[in-house]
Order: sequence, then C-alpha cells, then structure tokens
Amino acid sequence: MTNSEKRSSRISRYWIAGLVVVFILIGFGLVFISINQSVQSLTNATEPRDALATSNDDCVTCHRDETPGIVQQYSFSTMAAAEVSCRDCHEVQREYPMAVEHEGTFILSAPTSGMCAECHQQEVAEFNQSRHGLPAYIAVFGSKDLSVEHLALYESIPEGQYAPDKSRNAIAALEGPDMTKFTCEGCHNVGKPAADGSVGQCQKCHLRHQYSLEQARKPETCNACHIGPDHPQFEIYQESPHGIAYATMGDNWHWDAEAGTLSTEDFPAATCAICHMSGFGNQSTTHDVGDRLTWYLFAPVSTRRPNWEDNMNAMQGICIECHNENFISNFYIDADKATERVNIWVLKSQEIIKPLQEAGLLTAAPFDEPIDYTFFNLWHHWGRTAKFGTWMQGPDYAQWHGAYEVLHDLAELQEMVNEKLHEVGEGD
Repeated sequence: MTNSEKRSSRISRYWIAGLVVVFILIGFGLVFISINQSVQSLTNATEPRDALATSNDDCVTCHRDETPGIVQQYSFSTMAAAEVSCRDCHEVQREYPMAVEHEGTFILSAPTSGMCAECHQQEVAEFNQSRHGLPAYIAVFGSKDLSVEHLALYESIPEGQYAPDKSRNAIAALEGPDMTKFTCEGCHNVGKPAADGSVGQCQKCHLRHQYSLEQARKPETCNACHIGPDHPQFEIYQESPHGIAYATMGDNWHWDAEAGTLSTEDFPAATCAICHMSGFGNQSTTHDVGDRLTWYLFAPVSTRRPNWEDNMNAMQGICIECHNENFISNFYIDADKATERVNIWVLKSQEIIKPLQEAGLLTAAPFDEPIDYTFFNLWHHWGRTAKFGTWMQGPDYAQWHGAYEVLHDLAELQEMVNEKLHEVGEGD
C-alpha cells in the first residue's frame, strides 16, 4: 500500500471513529434530555398547585389583603383544587342559625359539621356515632341542656349507653368557665352541638384552611388532646416500637396517599390514624374512633364494649398486616389480663374507702379534701395510664406512670382512711 493510500485509510478510520463518538454523544444527550423531562414532569406533578393563583373571586381578592395567610393555605388545599369556593362552606341563608351579615351576604364564620356533611355525609355520620362526638362534650358539660334529639343520639352511642351519670363534670364545675374555656373546652368541644343541630367541630382535627391529609394523619395532631396524666396516648406512642419507627423513618412515608388504599408500602408501621381510622389492610376508613376498641379503657373499672368481638376483629385486621396471628392472639390475651388486674386494684380502692362512705365521714361536696383527689387520681390518672400503656406497648407508662402509682395511691388511701376512722374511734 502506498503512503497516499495509508493516509487515506487512516483518515477514513478517524472519520468513522469521529462519527461514532458524535452518535454516542447525541445518544447520551437524548437520554439526558429524556431523563430531565421526566424529572421535571414528576416535579411538576408533585409540586403543590396554587389553585387560586388567577382567581378573581370577590372573597379571594379581598381576603388576599385582609387575611393573606388563610388564602395562602386554602390556595394549596385539595378542596380548592376541586373548585370548592369560600361561599360553598361559609355562605348561608339569612335565617340560618348563627348567620352574620358580611359584605352583602350572610355567612358562618366557622362552618359547622352540618355544612361539612353536604359533601362528607358518611364521615360526619360516622363521627356522630363516635366518642369524639357528643360523648366528648358531655364528659365536661353534662347532658342537662341537650335537645331531645341530641340526647337520643348520645344514648345510641356506646359511650352514651355506658355512662349513667350525665351531670356536669365536677372538676369543670369547680374551675368555672373563666378557666375551662382554656382547659377542658379546648379538647372536649370537638363534640360540641352547634346551633343548626349538627354535632362536632371538624376543624379540631382537620386544621383550617389547608385540610392536609398529612396533617390529619400525623400523630402530632392527636397530641393536641391525647396527652397528660389522664390520657397520655401520644407520649406512650412516642416510646412504643410504632412511635420509634415513626420518629426515625416517618419522613419517607406516603402521608398524602389516597384514602382507603393504604398499605404497608405507604406506612410500614402504625400511627394513631392507621390503627383507629384509616382504610388499611382489610379495613375501610372510618371516622368512628371507637370502632376498633374492645374495652372502655377510660372507665374506672373497664368493661367490654357492646360489639367488642367485632371491634377486636377489625383492629386485628390492621395488626395482621405486620404481625402474625400467634403474636396478635397472645398479645390480646396478655393485655386483657393486665386490664383486669387494674380493675382489681380500682375495685380494691372502692372497698378501702367504703367504710368512710358508710359512716358518713366524707362530705357530699366533690374534691373538698385531699382524700378525694387521691381516690380520683388512682383510677383517673394512673389506672387509665396503666391500661393505655399496656395496649399501646409503652412499658414506662404501664409501669412507673401507671401500675406503680396505683399501688402507691392504694397504700396512701388506706392510711388516709385509717386516720379518719381512728379520729372517730372506729379504727384499730
């Protein structure tokens, strides 16, 4: 081969190699563009949508200046995305109970559950049968001022069937409205009757105005009320295996997953909502938070709920998604025994104080001497906590904030009773 032919051959090879490199670069470029477009599309799909960005609605344009935070929250809500307007929830007829005149129309400043029921009929109906409904309110305010219809509704609810004493709570009466407005009412008004006859305040759990699934599902929402010595469920949850999983891995869970379709892929461990409300495993979504409970754990002496076997099966339908049948069955057997043990202790406290009651050595007035508080705390704080800690797998609360405190108060109660009996010459 001549030198000229050799040069020509080398040039041809260079051209071919160059073309190959060009095609490879073009290929990489097309792949990069495709990936970038996919990422951008996914980002755009998951970015919150400002549904009111171009709205010229009178409510929106006015409140952008008057209450911009509220407009901002609602702009990114699923309700705004579904084209639910401010008027749909707030505007009512002139004669509607609690209606106030506003800018040429009449509104409710805080829509009632009756308004919510226009779109969420099933959810409101389930709520009305729950302990979050009238039972929550009556636990503080009693049933004296209920309408005939509300009383009938209350007595159709398991808690309403349980509670024979429907009088105003003695502690709330002692504190008075100046205090209870900021104490008891902050939680128990979740079941407050409204002037239009509906029951409850949905905004206690679904904070206005974004109505975020993530917010309603996260345990911190339940923490607003389920905390403290008489019902420390959130604190118990934090130390439980479920709570530890949430604290360490919950950032990656699918908080906005569509309701009724949740699985362990969305929530690999339980939350308050998963156990008590969410559609999960073989269970449908419910707003009746007592629908999966077997005991009246809040009571001094716990008894089983009317449909406890169905409720147990429902809760175990949640548990089985993560745990095997032997674990679940053994856990229920053991937790039942612990509940009954607390019952024995509370019944013993009633026997200890009985001689004082029979001898008329206790005043009729509630909470007017230390023994009243000791007797009350024994079941209301420590007995409840021992039971909640047992069922929610919080050993510190079952023990040191529960069983230990019950035993401590039993000893103290016995000493207080002996002293009173000794004072009147009836003791040893």
